[in-house]
Amino acid sequence: MTTSPAPRIPEAVHRRRWAILGVLMLSLLIVVLDNSILNVAIKTIATPAPTGLGATQSEIEWAINSYTLVFAGLLFTAGLIGDRLGRKKVLLGGLVVFGIGSALAAESGSPGQLITYRAVMALGAAFVMPATLAVLMNVFERSEQPKAIGIWAGGVGLAIAIGPITGGALLDHFWWGSVFLINVPIVLIALALMVWLVPDSRDPKPGRLDPVGVVLSVLGLVLLVYGIIKGGELADFTDAKVLATIIAGVVVLIGFVVYEKRSDHPSLDVTYFRNKVFSAAMAAIALVFFALMGVTFFGVFYTQSVRGYSPLESGLLMLPLAAAQMIFAPRARLLVDRFGNRATTTAGMLLIAGTLAAFAGFEADTPIWLLEVVFFLMGTGMAHIMTPTSVVIMQALPREKAGSASALSNTFRQVGGALGIAVLGSVLATSYRNGIEGRLGALPPGLRDTAGESIEATLGIAEKLGPRGQALVTPAYDAFLHAMHVTALWGTGVALIGAVVVAVFLPGKAPAAEAGEREPELISTGD
Repeated sequence: MTTSPAPRIPEAVHRRRWAILGVLMLSLLIVVLDNSILNVAIKTIATPAPTGLGATQSEIEWAINSYTLVFAGLLFTAGLIGDRLGRKKVLLGGLVVFGIGSALAAESGSPGQLITYRAVMALGAAFVMPATLAVLMNVFERSEQPKAIGIWAGGVGLAIAIGPITGGALLDHFWWGSVFLINVPIVLIALALMVWLVPDSRDPKPGRLDPVGVVLSVLGLVLLVYGIIKGGELADFTDAKVLATIIAGVVVLIGFVVYEKRSDHPSLDVTYFRNKVFSAAMAAIALVFFALMGVTFFGVFYTQSVRGYSPLESGLLMLPLAAAQMIFAPRARLLVDRFGNRATTTAGMLLIAGTLAAFAGFEADTPIWLLEVVFFLMGTGMAHIMTPTSVVIMQALPREKAGSASALSNTFRQVGGALGIAVLGSVLATSYRNGIEGRLGALPPGLRDTAGESIEATLGIAEKLGPRGQALVTPAYDAFLHAMHVTALWGTGVALIGAVVVAVFLPGKAPAAEAGEREPELISTGD
């Protein structure tokens, strides 16, 4: 039994809480698995038909970000609908939609179709992700919540491990669409187990839905990200259309915040952010995923295009990152108990910054074991950021608002990742185009612009030209490595900003005598 003075979990639910956690992790697995599989498949999808879809770098970015933006934009509303209708119901519905979207994405005939069906997948995932944490908070007593959240976060590491390896194995034997079709049987298993094991729960006083806020948030993010990606594609952020789109996105997002502040039923309750601890934890999640998603984007091209590894081998190279997450995420709470949230999370952010900086020194012949060490340290840093910040965020709101807290946490993670891919992807594209343009003069005018889009575009055209194109291969590698170094340093700067934020605003270690007194205060913070 728990040591809580007033247990709120029914005994029947309490007895099967760990089995329920396993089912929730399986549901989480497919959402995270999809993105980690896609990372390995990026190069294949960029390859011209019939091997891939011949997607440009900007289309690849949109294949990732169409999912991310729909996911992030709907999380607030999905959390509220789960609080209102019941978390189990929205979990089941979300999984069904995600499975249908996966089957459609597998049969995409063009980059445009893939982008659209990825958005359908995101619609389902938006209802799955917040509900998993909300159910967790309602089947575990408060004393066990940090441990359960640590195990839940470790499940992300498991998905990071399984995703690239599974994706690589599928791409070695099947067509690129198999990386999406694999989701369907996992969805069916998760649905059966969920119907059997997971209890339903809801907020007795759910908030009203906020359709205006949802539209403003999605529209603002899409405009902002579109402008950033377009600027990278053109290698010109002073272009009038680029500037107009970015400014319009910022204006709409400001309007969203003003509207939410004045609304009596906001999807984003800005009063939560009056709590500096809560705000700092949110910022840490956004910044670390901003840096990491951008680096993951170029990491695939480094291992596959420059180093020549197959998709499966590239996936296996990610194992140290996943192993570190699985090892340390469930144990991070022990460091928090000993050193406090501030020291643990700041150390994690500094470790992330150091690993990103290491990419700025990688060359085409860097010993591969160094990359493995960097990936392991990167996973270690992530584990010591995600677990402490997730506990802070989830315990900052009452149990009845667990869906909203989970939605906020995941929204900031997804928005941070989307902006990371957009901004760092644009830095990569701009740096690459500037580095390769001077070597494309011998190409016909119609091919120069296409060849400058990405390393895959350059190498694809070089292959079509036969012996004449071989002169482009080495310059393409050199231009990409320089672009990767520049992008890695940008990511390092973002991680260092995150380290400063958590070092200043997260709480230090509470004296043992005060820990019990502060817990009720933590529950009501920001409510």
